[in-house]
Amino acid sequence: MDEQESIKEQVRERYAREAEIVRKSACESGGPASRRDPLLPNPYRPTETAGMPAAALAASLGCGNPTALAQLQPGETVLDLGSGGGLDVLLSARRVGPSGKAYGLDMTDGMLALARENQRKAGIANAEFLKGEMEHIPLPDNSVDVIVSNCVINLSSDKDRVLAEAFRVLRPGGRFAVSDIVVRAGVPAEIKRIVELWVGCIAGALEEGEYRRKLAAAGFEEIDLEPTHIFSVDQGKEMLEQTGIDPKQIAGIDLQQIAPLVDRKFMSAFVRARKPGAGRKS
Repeated sequence: MDEQESIKEQVRERYAREAEIVRKSACESGGPASRRDPLLPNPYRPTETAGMPAAALAASLGCGNPTALAQLQPGETVLDLGSGGGLDVLLSARRVGPSGKAYGLDMTDGMLALARENQRKAGIANAEFLKGEMEHIPLPDNSVDVIVSNCVINLSSDKDRVLAEAFRVLRPGGRFAVSDIVVRAGVPAEIKRIVELWVGCIAGALEEGEYRRKLAAAGFEEIDLEPTHIFSVDQGKEMLEQTGIDPKQIAGIDLQQIAPLVDRKFMSAFVRARKPGAGRKS
């Protein structure tokens, strides 16, 4: 198995476990416990998630709220890359209304089953969950108005392919509007690996400048990255303690030594871009 396939399999296994945890929690306690990291602020307002199944909220493992920041309009077609338990798809379906459509794409059978059950409980008809990989999106060219994603693109080992696929399926003028983990410049690679564990990422997050260059290379314009949460070193230490991983086992470096190198260098961010051409402006 090559490195890309190995990373993909790790991601698949991780999210299969998360889906099973949510499902098991619902069976044992009558209501799923939240799986969101307590150190990340909850980006969803209670009024926004009212009426959503508890399991959809419990399985939400992202780092932002792309459905709100994308400024979705009635009648639009939306695609969520790495849709997990389906929360962002269901919220998107509400926003675009009966004349619009929201697709969710996920490669994990457990998450797809959970998402479809959440859709049934929410009574939302204009959503559809597809099995597939974001490096090979099973939709035609120029078929969606908006792509959203919630802290998933950073998990791909072939981000160039993901962005090329996103560009392909967007209609001219279509919007790329995702939440993701982004690294500021100047963090050594071995240190970056430790902090990725802090923020729950398996594959590598891109540096801000690299993210911009990759979006431009894929053909996007109007590229913008807006920080939504910047991780302090104290948060990082607490997250690392929760994993039970000794950083010295990874890089032989003491946390006190690396603190000045990583403090406020990692962030969740809202990443915007647009496919050139005529299209709905919003």
